[in-house]
Amino acid sequence: MDTRTLRTFLTVARTGNFTAAAAELHLAQSTVTVQIRALEKEFDTRLFDRLPRGAALTDAGRRLVPRAEEVLDAEARLRSAAAADGPPAGRVVVGAGETLCSARLPGVIAALRRSRPAVEVGLEPVGTVAAVEGLRTGRLDLALLLEEETPFPDLVTELLAYEPLVLLCAPGHEFAGRTAPVSWAELAEETFFLHEQGCSYSDRLARSLLAVPEGRARLTRFGSIEAARSCVAAGLGLTLLPRATVAESLEAGRLAAVPGPPFPDVPVRLARHRRRWLSPAAEAVVEELGRHFEARGSAAGRVSAGVEQGDVDVQSGRQGGPGLTSVGPAAGQ
Repeated sequence: MDTRTLRTFLTVARTGNFTAAAAELHLAQSTVTVQIRALEKEFDTRLFDRLPRGAALTDAGRRLVPRAEEVLDAEARLRSAAAADGPPAGRVVVGAGETLCSARLPGVIAALRRSRPAVEVGLEPVGTVAAVEGLRTGRLDLALLLEEETPFPDLVTELLAYEPLVLLCAPGHEFAGRTAPVSWAELAEETFFLHEQGCSYSDRLARSLLAVPEGRARLTRFGSIEAARSCVAAGLGLTLLPRATVAESLEAGRLAAVPGPPFPDVPVRLARHRRRWLSPAAEAVVEELGRHFEARGSAAGRVSAGVEQGDVDVQSGRQGGPGLTSVGPAAGQ
C-alpha cells in the first residue's frame, strides 16, 4: 500500500471535500478521486459518501482514520531513524492566536533559522477551537493556547508563561489619566470592543460586565485584535488585550491604559496530541519555544491588571512549573 494514498484519504477526511484536498496536496482533483477509489477497492468498502457539497466519512471511513494516522506516524518514525545522524530537519506547523503569531513567534522562528536552518516552521493563526481540531486531525503539529484551562484529555499541554493584560481606552477618554482605579460599576456603563467568543480573557471580562447589577455595557466581538484596537484608538470604547499586542501603541500615545481593576495574566500553554509522535524537528521547535519564553522571564500566577476578589471567579492554585502536564476533564472543570 502506498502511504501517499493514506495521506490523501486523511486530507479528504479532514477537509470534507475532494477539491479542497486536491488544492492542499497540490494534486489534480482527478488524482485524488482515483486514489480514494483505489483505497476503497483495496478495502472492499465505501469510505466516503459523495454529497453535493462535499464528502462525508462512512462508518468504515471513521474507523480507518486513527489506523491510517498510526501508519503515517510509523512511517515518519522510520524516516527519522534513517536520518538519525543528521541535524533535525523538516516542516513543523504551529497554530497560535493572533497575539502570539505577531508578538512572540517571529523571534522563535528567527532563532531557529540561525540554530536549526533545516527546520521549517509554518504558522497558522487560529483560535483555541481550530487549534484543538488541528491537533486532532494532524494539520497542526503543535499549538499555543491562551487559555486558563485546557480540558482536552487527548492533548498534552505545557505551561510556558503568562501574558500580562491591559485595559485600554483612547488618550482622550475620561478614564485616561485617572489616578483612582475605575470601578466595575463605571465600566459596566461603557462600550467594549472585545476579541471573538472563545477567547478566554475576553469571555471572562464579558461575564463580569454582564454580572454588574443594572449594568448597561455594550459589547462588540471581533475576530481580529487589530479591529478592536482600532475602534478603541478612534475613541469608540474600551478593550482588554495582551500588553504585547499594544506596547507600541501605548508608547506612541495612540492608546492609554485604564487604571484598574486588575486582571489576571493569561497563561500561554504549548499543546500537542497525546498519541502522535513528536519528530526531531518538532522537538527542536519545542526547545526553542521554552528558551524564548524562559528568556522573557514570565512568572506564573501573576496578576497584572485583573479582577478584584468577588468580581470574577479567578482560579487559585495554578500550576506554576514547567514540564508536560496531562490535562483531563477533572482538571478542566
